[in-house]
Amino acid sequence: MIEFQQVSKRYDSDHTALRHVSFGLGRGELAFLTGHSGAGKSTLLKLILLMERPSAGKVVVGGQLLNTMPRRQIPYVRRHIGAVFQNHQLLFDRTVFDNVAMPLEVMGVSHQDIGRRVRAALDKVGLLSKEKMNPVQLSGGEQQRVGIARAVVNKPPVLLADEPTGNLDPELSADIMHLFEQFSQVGVTVLIATHDIALIESMGRRRLTLAHGELLTTPPAGRVVA
Repeated sequence: MIEFQQVSKRYDSDHTALRHVSFGLGRGELAFLTGHSGAGKSTLLKLILLMERPSAGKVVVGGQLLNTMPRRQIPYVRRHIGAVFQNHQLLFDRTVFDNVAMPLEVMGVSHQDIGRRVRAALDKVGLLSKEKMNPVQLSGGEQQRVGIARAVVNKPPVLLADEPTGNLDPELSADIMHLFEQFSQVGVTVLIATHDIALIESMGRRRLTLAHGELLTTPPAGRVVA
C-alpha cells in the first residue's frame, strides 16, 4: 500500500530532510516510524499526504505514483488516507458529531449516510454517547478518539498518525494503540510516527528508524502489496 523507492527530499542546498529512503508496507500492516527530533519523520508523512513532493525517488500509495500527481487530483488521493495528529485539530465551535462528519460533507455524502457512518465511527472509538457534546468538554484521550473517528469515517485504506499519544498517559496511549491494531486487522495500513520507544517495544511491531534523514531499519524482503 505504501512504497518508497530511494526517496530523497531536499529543501535547499544546506538541508536534506530524507536521503535515499526505501521501504514498503503491505495491506493491513501496522508499523512505527521513529527517530530523533528532526530525523525526517514529519517530512516522510507529508510526502505520503502530498503536502510535499520528493526531490528524487518514487513514492507510491495504493498503486499510484505520487511524484507526478496533478494538483487537481490531490484532494481525491487524500480521501483515501486518514491522518491523526497529536493536537487533534478539532473545531471547538462544532459538536463531536459535526467534527467527525467533516470529511464526508466535503465528499458530498448524503445526509442519511453521513449520520450512519459518523455514528459507526464514534461507536468504534467508544464515543457514540457523546456525539452532541462539544470537544472542549472531553478529556485529552477522548479528543484524540474524536480525531481518530474523523480520520477513519470514510474507511480509508491508509491511516497515518503523527505522535498520536504524545499528550496522553501510558494507559490511554495503550488504548489508542489498541484501536490502531483493530484497524490494521481489517486491512487498513497503519503508519505511526512516535518517540515512545517503550510503547513501540510493547507492541512488538515493525519499526522504521530514521536518523538524519536516513532509514536505519532494513525492511523485510517480500513483494509490496499495492
